[in-house]
Amino acid sequence: MKKKFIIILIFFLSLVVFSVIRDFVIKSIVTVVVTNVTGAPTRVGGLSLSIIRQSVKITNFKMYSPKGFPKDVMVDIPMMNVTCDVFSILKGKIYLKELAVDLREMGLVKNKDGKLNVDSLKISQAKKQAGKPAKSMPLQIDLVELNIGRVVSRDYSVSGEPVIKVYEVGVRKTYKNINSVQQLTALIIAESLKAAGIRGLGIYGASMLTGVAALPVAAAFTLAGKDYAQQDYSVSWDKVYEVGLGVIKESGIVKKENKTTGVINADIRGAQVTLKLQELSNNSTRAMISARKFFLPQPEVAAGVMYRISEKLK
Repeated sequence: MKKKFIIILIFFLSLVVFSVIRDFVIKSIVTVVVTNVTGAPTRVGGLSLSIIRQSVKITNFKMYSPKGFPKDVMVDIPMMNVTCDVFSILKGKIYLKELAVDLREMGLVKNKDGKLNVDSLKISQAKKQAGKPAKSMPLQIDLVELNIGRVVSRDYSVSGEPVIKVYEVGVRKTYKNINSVQQLTALIIAESLKAAGIRGLGIYGASMLTGVAALPVAAAFTLAGKDYAQQDYSVSWDKVYEVGLGVIKESGIVKKENKTTGVINADIRGAQVTLKLQELSNNSTRAMISARKFFLPQPEVAAGVMYRISEKLK
């Protein structure tokens, strides 16, 4: 009986060890493949494969800007859920029935030379390499559901602190018939930037060349007169005011500030910006930032200032 128990225990432990090693190997393959295809360093936090459910869960997927750019996160995906045919790999092809991508943040970066990170990816440069198209992986995805959170734009080409703008997108889009890693990457990046209303980038050309078939969806991003960003912090009034004032001074010119009322007025590269604080409790403060330029709302400027304040209050 004791010997039988030991055999069962060994078998069970072997299965556990195999599962851990298997997931680690797959995670490493995903990291290497995406890095090689895009030219951008990629990290995968976790991966779990269920053969019984025919599903894969990928967590904390992050792609960073390519060489020649600050080490900012370009693609931040906390969660990807995949429904797949696990055994299709035995036929030499990866077949995914459905891929759900929860994109929290897309980072657009312009370096000091004025070049954009997304246009410096291998997939963006592929069309310039006549007669040498990038090889596609044997991949088929029937349906992709892309949930787009926000786009953060950082401009390092200006003097002083980088100009940061944040575009809150918050839409879900659906696509079909994806057949390569290049196509999937171009889709996620290009569609996120389009949804934020950012135009004229080289990555769009790469996206068009892939021939993505997009299903009809509603319009993604409209200003609708909204010119402000709002955030609650579990921090004292004094701390939020101090950090907010510092960020605004780094970004533009303070025209008027009053700590008693918690109001700061400033000019940030031509946009009239106002920060207003509201004390919710001793250690809870609400910040609201509005921005307008030529009487037109500039929500991305307001959200950019709020983003920098949030980063400094972490």
